[in-house]
Amino acid sequence: MSTGGKLLREARIIVRALALSVAPLVMACGGKAADSDPDNSARARSGGGAAALESTTVGGAGATAAETAAETAAETAAETAATARRGDLPRALFIGTSLTAGLGLADPPTQSWPAVIQRLADSAGVPLHVANAGLSGETSAGALRRADWVLREPYDLIVIETGANDGLRGLEPDSTAANITKLIEKVRLANPDATVMLVQMEAPTNLGQRWTKRFHDLFPRVALATGATLLPFILEGVGGIPSLNQGDGIHPTAEGAELAARNVWPGIRFALRQR
Repeated sequence: MSTGGKLLREARIIVRALALSVAPLVMACGGKAADSDPDNSARARSGGGAAALESTTVGGAGATAAETAAETAAETAAETAATARRGDLPRALFIGTSLTAGLGLADPPTQSWPAVIQRLADSAGVPLHVANAGLSGETSAGALRRADWVLREPYDLIVIETGANDGLRGLEPDSTAANITKLIEKVRLANPDATVMLVQMEAPTNLGQRWTKRFHDLFPRVALATGATLLPFILEGVGGIPSLNQGDGIHPTAEGAELAARNVWPGIRFALRQR
């Protein structure tokens, strides 16, 4: 059981004890009134037991209200403690496209690949708090424009997944490279001590082998020039497999997102352990 769970359990035990001690006081103020009030006794004997029932209910409700209020306070305290502990963990920001946002998934906050990274970290005992800043339809130019807004808070690790929409639109690879380079510069300016990681992306093959290679090559080139760590192609073993993708053939299913996360998790885990 976690420390927060133990604290909550202990608090509930104390609460119940307090509630039992409060109940007699409440009954003394309201619950005994029916016994000492001749009019109430008379009404009860004549079939009008509403007053007696009301006074008994007041006592019971008083005890329940006291216990509920105290338990709520205990739960709030436990949640606050858990939040404080989470606040002490290394913070990772995931800047990305619809792939990162989890477009089309039933529950993106729990099924997107950054959410899977959070679970993998928790399971491995690697301290981490994930923040998902994925935005559907965004190009590398859009990510660059949005950078100031998403970088308002400090982060220890920043993972960039961008360029996929550039590739789908056949945008000039050199322009994409320039945008990602400037994005990483902004990231370093806002978080000088953060580890920056760039996810390798690939372009559709229908644009021709030469163009596809230029697109592929821009990612290691930018990583080398900026000192960012290059992560593997996130959709390796996922892209092009119908059972792992949604109907559009582009966005992964929940199972596909799980595999995508596992493609990049070793690199992320290694970076976290080096901090």
